[in-house]
Amino acid sequence: MDGQRMIAMWHARPMASAHDSALRRKELLTPATTCVNLGDIRRNKPVTEDQDAMIPLTRGPLRSQILETDSRLQLAGVVFLGVGLWAWSEKGVLSDLTKVTRMHGIDPVVLVLMVGVVMFTLGFAGCVGALRENICLLKFFCGAIVLIFFLELAVAVLAFLFQDWVRDRFREFFESNIRSYRDDIDLQNLIDSLQKANQCCGAYGPEDWDLNVYFNCSGASYSREKCGVPFSCCVPDPAQKVVNTQCGYDVRTQLKGKWEESIFTKGCIPALEGWLPRNIYIVAGVFIAISLLQIFGIFLARTLISDIEAVKAGHHF
Repeated sequence: MDGQRMIAMWHARPMASAHDSALRRKELLTPATTCVNLGDIRRNKPVTEDQDAMIPLTRGPLRSQILETDSRLQLAGVVFLGVGLWAWSEKGVLSDLTKVTRMHGIDPVVLVLMVGVVMFTLGFAGCVGALRENICLLKFFCGAIVLIFFLELAVAVLAFLFQDWVRDRFREFFESNIRSYRDDIDLQNLIDSLQKANQCCGAYGPEDWDLNVYFNCSGASYSREKCGVPFSCCVPDPAQKVVNTQCGYDVRTQLKGKWEESIFTKGCIPALEGWLPRNIYIVAGVFIAISLLQIFGIFLARTLISDIEAVKAGHHF
């Protein structure tokens, strides 16, 4: 009796039509690559259930541009970090991190590392945010660039409006680093490069090197460099192929009228003040180029964020 009932139920079941079978085969054979067009969402076109089941990707070229730009930024950050860590390794800082707190003046390596950290962080946030379509990371990336942009703008405006204050701060900065000239090889190389490039000596003149214990002219100093200046203050001799690092010894024991024969007598602050007007177009061009790159990055990030938000709003996520 049970067998007869089962046979009756089998014959009574609804038979799938040929049309339903064809639709089923089409669903199985069609690859799952359906993607909702963002333009359709903005035009409030209806979205099918099959489309609603998938999170669509935003515009490919836009993501590719962000990924390419941020990858380069991240790579540059890695290079800066590598150079900074290598420099600290050469100075033995990595083996004894307490040396960082004992440094006098400014350590150029710290600036390199800070730039590297900022560039790597921004590049990482932008890459991952674009790749995973993560709005939080993209907003962090965009907000950080906006903050940096306005900080640069504020610094430029304040430096123009308060030139005397900036000059005094730079003098204090230069003099504090003159005192630490022999304490840090990187700081020493930085000052030497600045003096050679601008053909200057000291903040406002060679007398500023009295601030350093090694070059001080007082009787309490027993240094061989007493009453001298660093070799980077010396007027280069075209006939000499090897740099004479002792050319500044005892120079300031001579009469001031003879200083010009062997060393630069112009201070580095007046030299930089004269260099800026002569190269104002180059400086302005560099700042404009950096600003345009930042604005372009902000535009890409904001556009991608808007697209993702539009897609999610249309899909009720």
